[in-house]
This record gives sequence, C-alpha cells and structure tokens, in this order.
Amino acid sequence: MSTALSPLDAAFLEIEDAEPAASMAIASIAVFAGPAPHLDEFAEHLTGRLPLIPRYRQKVRRVPLDLGPPVWVDDPDFVLGHHLVHVGLPAPGGDAELVDLMARVMSTRLDRDRPLWRYWLVDGLADGRWALISQVHHCLVDGVSGTDLYWSVLDAQPRSRPPAADHHVPVPEPSTGALLLGAAGHLAGLPVAATVAAASLLTHPREGWQRARALARGGSALLAALRPAPPSSLSGPLHRLRAYAIARGRVADVRAARHRHGGTFNDVVLAAVTAGFRDLLLARGEDPGPDLVRTLVPVSVRAPGDESTRGNQVSLLLPRLPVHLAEPAERLAATIAELEACKAAQEAEAGAALTELARYEPYPLVARGVRWASRTAQRSVVTVTTDVPGPRTTLYGLGRELLEIVPYVPIGSTAQLGVSILTYRDALAVGVTGDEAAADVGVLAGGIEAELARLASEPAR
Repeated sequence: MSTALSPLDAAFLEIEDAEPAASMAIASIAVFAGPAPHLDEFAEHLTGRLPLIPRYRQKVRRVPLDLGPPVWVDDPDFVLGHHLVHVGLPAPGGDAELVDLMARVMSTRLDRDRPLWRYWLVDGLADGRWALISQVHHCLVDGVSGTDLYWSVLDAQPRSRPPAADHHVPVPEPSTGALLLGAAGHLAGLPVAATVAAASLLTHPREGWQRARALARGGSALLAALRPAPPSSLSGPLHRLRAYAIARGRVADVRAARHRHGGTFNDVVLAAVTAGFRDLLLARGEDPGPDLVRTLVPVSVRAPGDESTRGNQVSLLLPRLPVHLAEPAERLAATIAELEACKAAQEAEAGAALTELARYEPYPLVARGVRWASRTAQRSVVTVTTDVPGPRTTLYGLGRELLEIVPYVPIGSTAQLGVSILTYRDALAVGVTGDEAAADVGVLAGGIEAELARLASEPAR
C-alpha cells in the first residue's frame, strides 16, 4: 500500500527538483566516546531498530505527469548496506577535518531510487572518539522529528535494549496504472474533503473566524516580508559543493542572558546569529544595513508529545535581523521586538493555514505554487535559521556515551548560508552551512559563539 506525501513534505522534493545545485537533506553529527564500533556491529544494531522507523525501508515514487502527490512505497530491493558508509577521519581528527568531511558528505544528493537516508560511521576522531553522520531527506522529517530519530536508534542506558520485533514484508510496488488511478481518486475526492472541512468550520464559527482572520492578517504580513532585499554578498547562485563550520555554547549562558536582558531562549540565540552575520558582513567590507538580512525561521506546529510522528509539521516566521546595531544588548532588544512583531502579525498561523489549504488543492497547482514561492522568496530571504531542542538526558550508542550533536540545515534558492542550532544535555551546538562561494563560514560561526558568551556576561542596560 502506498501513502501520499503531505503537501509540505512534497515541497522539499519540488524545491530540490527546481534547484540543480540544491540538496534538501538535513543532517547531524553525533560524536561518541570510544572505542569506535565495527561497521558490521553497527549494522546489526541498526537492523534491530528498523521496525521503529518504517520510512527507512520505503522510497518515494512520483506520479506520472505530477497528477498527484508523490507517494511512499516499500522498497522491494532494500539492502541496509546501501545506506551505511564507513570512513576514517584524517589525522589529527579535530574539528577542521570533521567539518571538511561534513561539507563533502552534504555536497552529494541522496539517491531517489532508494530510501532517502544514509549513515556515515566515522572513526579516527581525536581522543579515541568516533562519530555518526545522519543524512536524511527533509521530505521524511523536520528538525523535531529528525532529532527524535535518535531515540529510536540510540539508547537511554549504556546497555542496548533488545531488537524490536520485525514483521516487515515488503508490499509490491504499485504499477504506473495504479499510481494514476490513485491520483484520479485523490483528485475526485478533493471537493468532498474540502466540503467536509468547510462544514466543520461552519459548525464552529468562532474557530473558523479566528482562522480566517489569522490567514488574512498573517498572509498580508508574509507578502509584505517578501519584498526584495538590498543586494549583498549573502545571496547568489548555488554551486554543487558546500562549506561547513561549527560553533559551541552553553545552555546556562543562554539562560543567564535571558535573565539578564529578557526575551526567550530563541530570542537570545537569534540575537547571537545576528551578531555573526554582522561580523561576516563587516569582514567582507560591506555595510550591515537594517533591511539586509531577513531570515526564514521554521516554527513547529506539532501538538505537545507528538515528536515521534514523521514528516514535516512546521510553519514559519520571516524576521529581519538587526545587523545594523553594534551593541549586543541593543541587538537583543531589537531581535525580541522583531520576533514579537512577527508573532503579533500571525505569520506562523497564516503559514500553517496555507499548508492546510494545500491539502484540498489539486497537486499540479500545489507544485506550481511551491515553485513560485521558492522563486519569490529568493529575492527577500537571504538565510534560514533553525533552533531545535535536542535530548536533555544522556544517550548511548552501542554502549558508548553520546558526547555532542551538531546539526546541519540545507540551503536553497539563492540563500548561500544557513544556521542550525541544537541543544543536547547542557550544551548548545551551532552548525553553519555555506555554499562553496561562502567559504568564510567560520567568521559567521565565530561571531555566534562569541556573542553567546558576551550576552551572558554583559550587564543589563
């Protein structure tokens, strides 16, 4: 049996198809204490976890002529070994070698003819450590559900739990005729589904009015945010290769900054990202103007406790980063105000409503809309910034302690830089993605790291 991708999940395939140099895979580097396991040992371990992640044995099939959304189907030729790679890190096995490997890994697209994931087992890290690079297509998970995969693959105790019961029997792939018939049925059912949804809102008029108002107000704000940004070196054509850099911070420092200056955890982190972009622009000899850096900030719309549901459940905010301000406390205050304005304008609610409406539209129109939105956004949005809470307690891989998790966010359109933040235990890790034309990603990462420490110690104004 095949399962259709949601419009939002399918959008990441459409973006990738529209951008020859884009790869819409999200990723992370999990660093463990040694000794490194043998690849066969890890494969045996992962085999026992595959029943917990059904999508790992499914691939995407396109419906001919895009008459319907792509569908998940069982891969009858699934071989675990096709998704596992063993690589040794060159000496001395530090951050420089690790980020170089990550950049090379993420410069390659996942094979659409197979399930859309790959794990890289990396040994040779300094101090006897090893790492696991997880590369998963964005159509399969978002930041929250991607992080939750760690709970399926790893353990909360040093002793590994028993393998999950596996009753998987691949369902034969649907024929082209079956896919077309399913798409026809989906199209025929859309008016009925839309009528049912409308009737549900009519029976709850207050909720319907609130949604309509949020869509009108937030949609207007999103459209206004899409006006072209001033030209800068932050935007340009994407190339095939990637650059990557890492920054680190402490959760305690972010909390100290919150107590000292106000705002939320996300506010403080985004203010640090703002400082990093200011440093980068100055290092490039450019004037950091007030409207120069608008970022796309994904916002989770998952119900509490729904982290394990795969797929994308996100909306967005489109704040401007106040890179023109030189003082850290002033930048943080302006960041707080900008995010509050985006929330008050109900940008996230409008984005969620538009995604929900797409469920009742014929897929050819949805695909065309995604391509239009991608082309429109590239004129105004110059970066993406994600902030995902990771596990708060220690995890283990084959009995080895997980020491840190460093995230990776993909880039597309003409946005040559992206920033992803993830917390694990009491640490905060920042992964900075760059196009090969933005090889100075280390300047951005260094500015973020320095600002996190600075905000925690600078006196309140």
